[in-house]
Amino acid sequence: MPEDGRVAPGSLVAEDLDRLPDLPARTELIDGRLVCAGPQSSFRSTVVDLLVAGLRRAVPLEFRVRRGMSVILGARQRPQPDVSVVRAGAVRDDGGETFYRAQDLLLVAEVVPAECRDRKPALYAAAGIPHFWRVEDDGGEPVVHVYERDPATRAYALTGIHHDRLKLTVPFDLDVDLSRIHRL
Repeated sequence: MPEDGRVAPGSLVAEDLDRLPDLPARTELIDGRLVCAGPQSSFRSTVVDLLVAGLRRAVPLEFRVRRGMSVILGARQRPQPDVSVVRAGAVRDDGGETFYRAQDLLLVAEVVPAECRDRKPALYAAAGIPHFWRVEDDGGEPVVHVYERDPATRAYALTGIHHDRLKLTVPFDLDVDLSRIHRL
């Protein structure tokens, strides 16, 4: 970074996010460019709470569930998924980490508007993260699109669309009543 603090567009690297002062809390690095998310909606916040609670009840002991932690996928890629399932060995005892590395993730989930199909799923797949969930708002109801990474194509393949209940056996047994969103 130049001494005057200015940064050329697209020139940042993942570790720069820990060195830049006064960044908004939900700042990501995509293709070397800072992306600042807008205000979080109540729907998004509630869905994240629902997923985190369900995952924490079901996740095997060798994993941990995290919300809003950035992930270094490559030199110029550091997105911040809404929910992540991380290998327990990647979690420091002091809780001081500011990111995880792609190889430490089993699953990432993003809560997005139905019209939003951004670049992040392709980045997650290319980095080797085995599972991806995209959650959309369908008139106030969460719809979870579940994807699994195909090792041959290194892309995600849709394995199911879940409306009222997210019931899975892969990557582990999980049963989340999505209709509970209205009781949270």
